[in-house]
Amino acid sequence: ERLKNGEATIAEGYPAVTVLFADLCGFTEFSEHVDPRQVVTLLDEIFSSFDHLAHAHGVEKIKTIGDAYMAVAGLPVPRDDHADAVAAMALGMQAAFHDLMTRRDLGLEVRIGIHSGPVVAGVIGRQKFSYDLWGDTVNLASRMESHGEPSRIHISAVTRALLGERFRFAERGEVTVKGSGPMRTFFLLGRA
Repeated sequence: ERLKNGEATIAEGYPAVTVLFADLCGFTEFSEHVDPRQVVTLLDEIFSSFDHLAHAHGVEKIKTIGDAYMAVAGLPVPRDDHADAVAAMALGMQAAFHDLMTRRDLGLEVRIGIHSGPVVAGVIGRQKFSYDLWGDTVNLASRMESHGEPSRIHISAVTRALLGERFRFAERGEVTVKGSGPMRTFFLLGRA
């Protein structure tokens, strides 16, 4: 609507959001041996279930990149419970993905990473618009995913602190994160 009304640059800074990245482990290899229609149908089913969870938890889907999924809570409308919303969504994603793989008799796994902090968000492009996020928070959320483990939700100490005692965790210990050095991280296990 803002673009339609002639606004040329849409950019906002948000001091407190929670970013989620999810990646389908083994999907590239899987897609090389399956009919293209089956690949797209499966991805559509997986990401549609993730979209449904995002909507249910008030989380904003940002984009899919191949077999990866990115979402955020706390923007465009700020909310104090952004970490809780993303944690609840991540647990739902884990369960929905497991159910789908069981029904389809497939051995794929999903790896999820979460981090909280400030971001810049805005619209880029002239022909095909894209709403995206930038900043160290985005990079660290991506690193939580890539440094995580299949079928687990890997979160930063910052997100762990925001979630308080409303959820259960397993301490992972220190992980050396590219560009950030050693970081204390956790696995999200469920609700308290």
